[in-house]
Amino acid sequence: MNRAELEAALADYQGSDAGEEAHRQHMLDFLTSTPNAFLRSHLAGHMTASALVLDHEQQACLLLLHRKLERWLQPGGHADGDEDLEAVARREVAEETGLEQLELLERGIFDVDVHLIPARKEVPEHFHYDVRFLFRAVHPEAIVGNHESEAVAWVPLEEVPARAGEESILRMVRKVQRM
Repeated sequence: MNRAELEAALADYQGSDAGEEAHRQHMLDFLTSTPNAFLRSHLAGHMTASALVLDHEQQACLLLLHRKLERWLQPGGHADGDEDLEAVARREVAEETGLEQLELLERGIFDVDVHLIPARKEVPEHFHYDVRFLFRAVHPEAIVGNHESEAVAWVPLEEVPARAGEESILRMVRKVQRM
């Protein structure tokens, strides 16, 4: 999906709760007012994409212990100019976990989140405007980590709150459990 399609999808998307709805509106406002929203060089904030990846039985999700942030998160990363955020999410999953064969379980946007990234070295504090997609791994046994993570693991959905207490991750898990 290109920028215009993303704007339309965000306009049509309804957040699952008041918090996600606020993120959606903030993201839509940012996207429609920021010409270089997909570039990391826009230091106030930029678009990112991530994925909640489920195992074949849809009983566990793939999380990684992010090396810089020291938190368990879903795979994802910077758009770096690419407006096709589903493709960005797929690329990030492959780079961070080794999984290349993914089945899209829900067409379009699965979740949205806007979060503040702390300052680090020469990069100031900034926002990530994260569009999330839902996938199932075709071959879940093929996971491998990379330099961005301390660990990569399949986490049973019922154990996610103990491992990754981020509300946005818990919200995605709740959505999966309601499916």
